[in-house]
Amino acid sequence: MPTSKRSYTGYVAVGDSFTEGMCDDLLPDGHYRGWADRVAAALAAETEDFRYANLAVRGKLIGQIHDEQLAAAAAMGADLVTLAGGLNDVLRPGCDIDRVERLLGRCATELRATGATVVLFTSTDPTRRMAGGSRLLPAILRMKAFVQELGQQDGFAVVDLFSAPCFDDRRLWAEDRLHLSPEGHRRVADGVLEALGRPAASDWRAPLPAAAPPGRAEKLRSDARWLGTHLGPWIGRRLTGRSSGDGRPAKRPELLPYP
Repeated sequence: MPTSKRSYTGYVAVGDSFTEGMCDDLLPDGHYRGWADRVAAALAAETEDFRYANLAVRGKLIGQIHDEQLAAAAAMGADLVTLAGGLNDVLRPGCDIDRVERLLGRCATELRATGATVVLFTSTDPTRRMAGGSRLLPAILRMKAFVQELGQQDGFAVVDLFSAPCFDDRRLWAEDRLHLSPEGHRRVADGVLEALGRPAASDWRAPLPAAAPPGRAEKLRSDARWLGTHLGPWIGRRLTGRSSGDGRPAKRPELLPYP
């Protein structure tokens, strides 16, 4: 549920590609902007000397988020943390959902113990836009219930993306069909700000204006491009035990004044 509005002086973002900002607009330094940067910009407009760090790295599993980001985030002493993770685990066959919940809960609890407000997320519903999404649904529903239960505790807030049908629209997703488009990032940022007690700049749950569906030929070209450019390399990385985030540092590893 939304928290009451309070001012924040520092914000740390923890997670994977969702929080890194994959497929949003590119910044001058070559990093993606992302919803977390948008949230930081809005909060910085309210408070002088606002500081922001983003520790998220694409491809990270919840165990890696726990091992590589948790201690650093807790040590920064920020009064706001966003935590998103576990979906990369769920996407892999044989996911140990008990372990995912245990590690996500441990991260959330330890970050809350620093005194920070902790914002959590439910995943979008994959069945309404992805072929084969029904395979993921049982684990996603378990994660949804787990996150919402955590969110009932003092000091937590939840952004419920699962219950926002606008995310069924492919225009909120990038060409890879896994990461948000710039409009998707904008809406998630509005959802976070709303959960933090800010008045919504717009109805982030509202459907996009109607558009003509793609023709059959266009859809076939799009599917072929997706298979070759995105799905094939993703499967290749899974088969070889590699990740898109291997060796990649966080884009903003220190809690520094923003912007």
